[in-house]
Amino acid sequence: QVQLVESGGGLVQAGGSLRLSCVASGSIFSINAMGWYRQAPGKQRELVARITSGSTTNYADSVKGRFTISRDNAKNTVYLQMNSLKPEDTAVYYCNVDGRATYNSGVYLVYWGRGTQVTVSS
Repeated sequence: QVQLVESGGGLVQAGGSLRLSCVASGSIFSINAMGWYRQAPGKQRELVARITSGSTTNYADSVKGRFTISRDNAKNTVYLQMNSLKPEDTAVYYCNVDGRATYNSGVYLVYWGRGTQVTVSS
């Protein structure tokens, strides 16, 4: 099995920065895409940023130019650098990783982290 451990959340002032990290540990698997989602109270979960194994990235329009997603394949880690934070960025941020099991290529795996709280004060 695989576990996703998120870190880096916290409370910051508007205009500040945070760097989220997510480390996948446990069974080895072939990573396809890694990404970050967020969910604010009373709202549906939404995609924030995603990066493929080929380093193609996709960002929500609301974070383009402010957030940067990156990955370290050797460490099975994905990062989200968040700059110029706004109060509307406040949410629980969830790490997501998917890929194929190395023990059986016919098994496709999707994992979610437990979430880390990001709060941006005005």
